[in-house]
Amino acid sequence: MQRSSRRVLYTEERVRALFDQMRAELDEMAERHAAKQRRLRAELADLQREIAELQAEHAELRAAVLARQRGESELAELRRLREIGRASAAERDPTARLH
Repeated sequence: MQRSSRRVLYTEERVRALFDQMRAELDEMAERHAAKQRRLRAELADLQREIAELQAEHAELRAAVLARQRGESELAELRRLREIGRASAAERDPTARLH
């Protein structure tokens, strides 16, 4: 059997060791990625809870503003009716001009 004149750069054991090392690095990267994903999901859940709280506070504030606006409108209507009632109750001076 004739041997090739080429020099062997890597033995089978060396190649297997390199593949094992690459698999280990890949597993480590996958674990780091999974840990990062878990952190991001937790952060997203925190942000979603915060958004829900802010939406609830906004709804409460909006309800308070609308109630205040209805109250102001009702007060203005009552004042208008009071002025109409006062004007109706006042006696007109028959000698005064109408306009």
